[in-house]
Amino acid sequence: MARPASRDRGRERERDERDSEFSDKLVHINRVAKVVKGGKRFGFAALVVVGDLKGRVGFGHGKAREVPEAIRKATEQARRNLVRVPLRDARTLHHDSAGRHGSGKVVLRSAPAGTGIIAGGAMRAVFEMLGVQDVVAKSLGSTNPYNVVRATFDALREQENPRSVAARRSKKVSEIVARRRDGSAAEIAAEA
Repeated sequence: MARPASRDRGRERERDERDSEFSDKLVHINRVAKVVKGGKRFGFAALVVVGDLKGRVGFGHGKAREVPEAIRKATEQARRNLVRVPLRDARTLHHDSAGRHGSGKVVLRSAPAGTGIIAGGAMRAVFEMLGVQDVVAKSLGSTNPYNVVRATFDALREQENPRSVAARRSKKVSEIVARRRDGSAAEIAAEA
């Protein structure tokens, strides 16, 4: 039994609205070759980062014979693997963190307003899609974009907001935040 066309259009419109809230950025494209009897068969691998610029971000990897198809596959995978990251004042990270994947290591540090995104290559794309405006990051070890992106996500998964730390330790948010060096304890306490 065929479904009514109006229901299909409604689902399609709903999916388009959901997808329109996300931005995507192509981080890396790689041409790969498979050697076969008649010569070489070329394909493409794409690494894409997707985010809503408000604290959700994901990455995906897609392979296909044509570049647009590889990018489409990577974007779909990125949308399925979104991670929510708590941001301080909707502009920077709550605390410093480090992450690693393979031989790729990254160090992320929160920064005062006006610093901007001080990060290179693949990490910059992740922060832009995440909606971070002020951060200082350093990539150590492997420069492979796949390892750098995965290490960055490893570091971002460690991020916690003061409210969850206070709840876990049975303390008030003001007690947790009072130890911050930059003196923004009053702002965080007012948020909670």
